[in-house]
Amino acid sequence: MTGHHWGYGEQDGPDAWHKDYPIAQGNRQSPIDIVPEDTVYDASLPPIFVSYDHCNSINICNNGHSVTVEFDDTDDKTESGQAPLDNAYRLKQFHFHWGGKGSHGSEHTVGGKTYASELHLVHWNADKYKTFGEASAAPDGLAVLGIFLELIDVDTENIRNTGSFHETDQIGDEHRGLHKITDALYMVKFKGSVADFKGFNPKCLLPNSLHFWTYPGSLTTPPLYESVTWVVLKEPIIVSEKQMGKFRMLLFNGEEEEGRKRMENNFRPPQPLKGRKVLASFD
Repeated sequence: MTGHHWGYGEQDGPDAWHKDYPIAQGNRQSPIDIVPEDTVYDASLPPIFVSYDHCNSINICNNGHSVTVEFDDTDDKTESGQAPLDNAYRLKQFHFHWGGKGSHGSEHTVGGKTYASELHLVHWNADKYKTFGEASAAPDGLAVLGIFLELIDVDTENIRNTGSFHETDQIGDEHRGLHKITDALYMVKFKGSVADFKGFNPKCLLPNSLHFWTYPGSLTTPPLYESVTWVVLKEPIIVSEKQMGKFRMLLFNGEEEEGRKRMENNFRPPQPLKGRKVLASFD
């Protein structure tokens, strides 16, 4: 395993990352298991404010580890102030982690519960740093908004009754905002493929409630920098098995490579909390 090769297989997966990235065993690694009864309600946490009104998506790509939607982060207008952060953060990209068919693939867990998938919206501190690269290695450089994707596995009526169902977000059991992404995935089937993906506003991927947990953590993929303030939303968005199936059509390898390896189970398991405190914006 060389310094630049990592993945999610038996030889190069999360258990092996520490060989090339010793920080994998550091004190503020992510993801974690969020244990609700151990979190601390902080009344001073302001509501989360995310303004994606001026965000410009550029492209969608398969980087061999996930599918990523990149944004133009050079324009001051793309700033989004985000609790519990003091500075204005700009959206750089978002990507997903997911499991195999019928299995869960979220990175964070809640009281041991896993979700079908997890969406990460990656922002950088544009007040203090000049570039994303500079910010990504600084202790207060990044803020990642984590959103759980939950599969519909009961009838729609039950979901309506539990209050997790939002008529405006759904077409049947499909998530409308996610549809625009899953419809584009065929263009980036292979590692290294990139396609234009303009005019997408990630606001449509947010759940109705923005109650959150927050803690100091790290990137969940190498180089695993401990530079992330995590903001994990409590309420998931509801997606269909068919939508998740489209993610699993992607491949970990390039078009010219031997042996097709389906992209799935691209998540890191929860890491030790090591004394960190997880704050909650809700009681």
